[in-house]
Amino acid sequence: MTTNVHIRISPYVHFIYKRTEEADRVLRAHLDSAIQITQGEEIPPETEILIGGRPSREQLASPNLKSLIIPWAGLPNETKEILPNFPHVTVHNLHHNAAPVAETAVTLLLAAAKLTIRYDRSLRNHDWRIRYESSPTLTLEGRTALILGYGAIGQRVARACHALGMDVLATRRSETAVTTDPYTEIHPTAALPDLLPRTHVLIISLPLTAETEGLIGKAELVALQPHAILVNVGRGPVVDEHALYDALVDGTLHGAGLDVWFNYPPDEAARAHTPAANVPMHQLDNIVMSPHRAGLTRDTDRLRMIHLAELLNHAARGEPLPNKLVLERGY
Repeated sequence: MTTNVHIRISPYVHFIYKRTEEADRVLRAHLDSAIQITQGEEIPPETEILIGGRPSREQLASPNLKSLIIPWAGLPNETKEILPNFPHVTVHNLHHNAAPVAETAVTLLLAAAKLTIRYDRSLRNHDWRIRYESSPTLTLEGRTALILGYGAIGQRVARACHALGMDVLATRRSETAVTTDPYTEIHPTAALPDLLPRTHVLIISLPLTAETEGLIGKAELVALQPHAILVNVGRGPVVDEHALYDALVDGTLHGAGLDVWFNYPPDEAARAHTPAANVPMHQLDNIVMSPHRAGLTRDTDRLRMIHLAELLNHAARGEPLPNKLVLERGY
């Protein structure tokens, strides 16, 4: 007679950034006790798993390093450039921000559909005249949403759109993608030209890669249903900013909601005066602007540590780490 024996491993994990006491408390409360943790710029030679978004070459050259965990979704350019020199190091993301980003996407959608910012601004100035205008707002029930990027964020957005009474389409590149879903009609990315003419709401949650940069331009925006809405919580340059601006000005689009942009402050001094785009988006009434904060809430640090513990616990059980990135794709 044989019995299954649960094997526990004691992986060495090192943080290259300092955690708060509260973050450390949450992490340890959910972490397998066999896992050994250190932190600091100097990497102990026994380190097997490194946690940080922008490690140096010297840190990645640690002799026993097997995996790098980037504690957010995405891959910084400077990290992407040096990783090919360390092909034995696997790279993994955290998806702790999926729920708050999805909630922000729905917030931007509703605000754009209902012109919430315009109405708020008017009433703050004690001006009620807008109430008596013919209503240009949109009803979402019965319309079709297309979600580009059906990962952890896109799937949550799909459920919310379904709850609003919308028909939901989605594209996903992964060969292991879910092909059936009670809320969503899922298609390969190559089907995009056929899906756009069916779409009233286009929601983008794609990473920025060579394939996705400029994916949505003038032709794609014109192909949408009249008075469509665009929401972007992926990366700004997935959409051509000039085509987006023109579509908002000429009425091709009813509105847009953006949490990701085309310009970012290069340093702390520039944070008070850096335009988010190279066109005057800020002058438009039919756009809702959010400063790339969709994933940042009161719960962010707690969720990050819980998700990190869940990921590391796989290593303590001798299992492969989930959320592995494919460097050639960039996500």
